[in-house]
Amino acid sequence: MNRLARLLTFGVAIGAFAALAVVPASAQDTTCCQGGTIIEGNFGGDVKTMNPILASDTASQRIISLTQIGFLGVDVDKGAYAPNEPGALVKTWDVSADGKTYTFHLRNDLVWSDGTPITSADVLYTWKAIQAAGKGTVDSPLAYVLAAPGQSGITDVQAPDANTVVVTFSSSECTALGEASALVPAPTQALPADVTQLNDADYNLNPTVTSGPFTFGEFRPGEQVTVNGNPTYKDAIKGVVEPTSYIYKNVPDANVDVDQFIAGQLNVVDSPAVARRADIRATNAQVYSYSGDAWDYLAFNQADPTNPQNALDDKGNPIDQGHHPLFGDVAVRQALSHAIDVNAIIKAALFGEGTQMSSFLLPSSWAHDKSLAPITYDPKLAGQMLDAAGFIDDDNDPSTPRVAKGAKYAPDGTKFEFTLYTNDGNARRTAIGQLVQDQLAQIGVKVDFQTIDFNTLLDIMNGQTFDAIILGWRNGYPDDPDATSLFTPTGDVVGSGNNFTSYSNPDFTKLNTEAKSVAGCATADRAPIYQQMEKIMQNDVPYIWLEAQNGMYAAGANVQGFDPRPDQMIWNVDAWKIGATP
Repeated sequence: MNRLARLLTFGVAIGAFAALAVVPASAQDTTCCQGGTIIEGNFGGDVKTMNPILASDTASQRIISLTQIGFLGVDVDKGAYAPNEPGALVKTWDVSADGKTYTFHLRNDLVWSDGTPITSADVLYTWKAIQAAGKGTVDSPLAYVLAAPGQSGITDVQAPDANTVVVTFSSSECTALGEASALVPAPTQALPADVTQLNDADYNLNPTVTSGPFTFGEFRPGEQVTVNGNPTYKDAIKGVVEPTSYIYKNVPDANVDVDQFIAGQLNVVDSPAVARRADIRATNAQVYSYSGDAWDYLAFNQADPTNPQNALDDKGNPIDQGHHPLFGDVAVRQALSHAIDVNAIIKAALFGEGTQMSSFLLPSSWAHDKSLAPITYDPKLAGQMLDAAGFIDDDNDPSTPRVAKGAKYAPDGTKFEFTLYTNDGNARRTAIGQLVQDQLAQIGVKVDFQTIDFNTLLDIMNGQTFDAIILGWRNGYPDDPDATSLFTPTGDVVGSGNNFTSYSNPDFTKLNTEAKSVAGCATADRAPIYQQMEKIMQNDVPYIWLEAQNGMYAAGANVQGFDPRPDQMIWNVDAWKIGATP
């Protein structure tokens, strides 16, 4: 799960929208690209960069997905890396007997938009930038693939010839292809020779050389980015790129995004606000719904929040982290998991657009145990479990908080009350927090629910000084259930680690290592191990897994060729065409 991203969805305000005239930056006088203009709304703010080595925000990634090919291809029907896939540089690969060295054979027929061949040198450039990022001289999110001491990752990349890339890993693990996918080809002829100058390169916001189905047109800050059909793109499904251009147009918020789509000012929408999906379905739009890759959770801090400590010292030995007075006891966490009505949350906060999770894997994951039922809502049982855990209703008044009497870590007399944070501006998570607050009050647990600035929340979370937090993750693509980052001690690093709950279970950690080290990496062999991990995680409850938000894409009725897959709305965008409305 190295590629998991914290998921922030801003709340929306209902209001009128102004009609905006959108005109492509330029028209191409070629035999290709006569299929009209695709227009998508962007309510995430301006793109930060169009350089694939530097991009981390959603807006930037959208433009990059339109203008650049990848290193490894994905079979969109299987949701897995595969050889000989269009839109990727790698043709095939071989793996050494010890599983640590991958030799990637590159295509020799791909060119940049300026006609320059795409070669292994373009991959080596990215590797040098990643190495520089590891030293802090380049701002690239791809540094996660570097092998840290005692951890998996890439140790070396070599290019014995123009069409071969050899990648060496620190260990034989099934995460190798996901890490190798970070080696996106970069146009060396258009970038600084010194990679440490990459942060300020003109190319970042003016990518004059591209490799994907579209070439860069123009960037109008605060308004839109326009890209134009690429006549040199080799992998077009119909032999040529159909769309004339693709405009990524700024809109104020997710609500206006839907308004403009319904009004016909936009002709495609990605993940519309859950409160507005019924409005879209009521039109003649083409709608594609799927089990999504984004999920919300309520996380418990299990360590002492007054004295945050890393899980391991420099030699890998465990450090005493103390215990949270309430949530350090697994029995308390188990009790609270029965006190929260997730189905009511899905109905009220997500307008029914979600699926309850049973453990840490998405219901759509190939590794998920579909026979594992979610934790049941049973407030009576929850109260009984809190009694047994030493938190009692000492005054027979359910409106006052329970108090500790014989609790495992809380001194007698400690009131069962805690602060629950989420980010402000997110209507869905605000609704979830209010529902949790009300539901826990029914069993004598007092919740001080607060919405705070997102960056402030991240500081509190990373600093491990919190009680409980509502946030979300979005899975990487293709699906990789590796839990090293989120739920093993190596990810428990104050200030930066993703295991901010300080969860640790040696059995879980051992199984996680086994699951990502299976010989051959067949999903059929790995899945049973992850299913054992799901059961452990459901019992230990470091998170209360709430729901996986359903995914949805929509296109106007006149968008021909719209044929999405889960997590892949624009995989065949080069074949889209604007035609007459049926």
